[in-house]
Amino acid sequence: MGLQSRLVRPVGAPGGETTGGLGRAGLVAVAAGAVFLLAQLLLVSPGTPLGWDESLYVSQFSAHVPAGYFSAPRARGITLLVAPVARLTLSTEALRIYLAVLSSLALAGTLWIWRRLLPPGALALTGLLFAGLWITLISGSQAMPNLWVAFGALAAVGCFLRAAGDTADRWALAGLALSLAFVALMRPLDAAWLAFPLVVAALLVRSWRRPALVAVMFAGLGIGAAEWVAEAYVRFGGVPQRLHVSSRVEGGMGLHFALDDELRALNGPQLCRPCVRPWRHRPAAAWWAVLPFAVLGGLAAARAEGRLSRALVPTVCAATMSVPYLFMIDYAAPRFLLPVYALLSVPVATGLWWLATRTPARARPWLVGATAVGLLMHLGIQQAVLARVTRGDRRTHGDYVRMAADLNRLGVRAPCTITGDQATPVAYQARCAWVQTRGPNTSITVPRLVALSRRQPVAVLIGPHARPPAYARAWPRHVLSGRYGLRGYSAYISPVAHRAAPRG
Repeated sequence: MGLQSRLVRPVGAPGGETTGGLGRAGLVAVAAGAVFLLAQLLLVSPGTPLGWDESLYVSQFSAHVPAGYFSAPRARGITLLVAPVARLTLSTEALRIYLAVLSSLALAGTLWIWRRLLPPGALALTGLLFAGLWITLISGSQAMPNLWVAFGALAAVGCFLRAAGDTADRWALAGLALSLAFVALMRPLDAAWLAFPLVVAALLVRSWRRPALVAVMFAGLGIGAAEWVAEAYVRFGGVPQRLHVSSRVEGGMGLHFALDDELRALNGPQLCRPCVRPWRHRPAAAWWAVLPFAVLGGLAAARAEGRLSRALVPTVCAATMSVPYLFMIDYAAPRFLLPVYALLSVPVATGLWWLATRTPARARPWLVGATAVGLLMHLGIQQAVLARVTRGDRRTHGDYVRMAADLNRLGVRAPCTITGDQATPVAYQARCAWVQTRGPNTSITVPRLVALSRRQPVAVLIGPHARPPAYARAWPRHVLSGRYGLRGYSAYISPVAHRAAPRG
């Protein structure tokens, strides 16, 4: 059997795939979505206030809070996803439950696409390996784009393999275009890194050379990125200019070895910028050392089964999608690699299922038992990390609410403006606009801000040991009631606010 025949095998070939009805694989997909939803509601508090980036994204379509400045690297896919709830209410609980339900449906739908490519057992392991990560669970109810890129990437690769292997599968062809469009809407550059190996495969593998396959991929990318491209010309003067500004905002896109940064951030914090913190919780990072060998084992198992493409294509896509986050930026966040983890869950699950079903019968119980113990330990560690990170989020994000309440009592009420350190999440909670006079999110000049302070309340947030800007030094200073991550913050408030503050 040559490489071509090992790489490409008809989708309907025997091997555990369902061919009609709901079937075992379909039930696995539905059950995975239900368990994921239950885990989110039980393990991640729906009442956790919005974080920094979430506040910015949700504000774009909110009917209750002014829209924050939208910088060049961002895309509006996640803002469209949260818009139905953001327009109706400021309730954090409503937004998080809405996103938890949607992400659970997305997980079930993504696994449903793969039901004809993987045996039911491998499909279940794929869902468990990805959804069991702490960063996946905490991201399900967050207004952030990375998890949705992960779902879109896994769906796109599944649709590609189905469409490439079965010319009659028109639904897979349409799903490929829609999945790539969805990823491009969320993060256009991630979509480009995802599509690159798929296009190359469609051109190089003889049995996959179909004009329609390549055409729908470019169509999906074009449709999904259209809004981002249009905004590039309207706000930044063109795509090259927007990319240049994006690079500056990100601290200079180029050759940066960030693998060690991602390792330090693997078990929290959710953003490590600059990533100069020591590497803590090292035993909890052991799975990262095992992951490359598990992927190689999965590729070997897929090759032995004659279905190498079903493990190799997601592995290659995972490799390309990791490039910008491991080698092109100088900071880290665990959520950046969610698409990589989603794609690599396929070859790892393939290898584990092969181990459970194809190894010699005499050794199988020992191998399965040892693997099950290791997997349970891994999931237990992930839940421990989740508990620690969610506890920290509730404390830190609760400070945003407390600081906003302080400002409201001091007369900083809508219409109002907040600037300075941590202005975005505090302004969202206070229902104020937020601006910056310097840095990557510069949106106003100092003279304009000073003029604004004569007409409406303006607050400048200052962190511990920091000095206020010159224009605010004569304004009254008030210590804010941050208790945890934002302890020691104060606000310099324009005199207009004190005239509006309640007395007594």
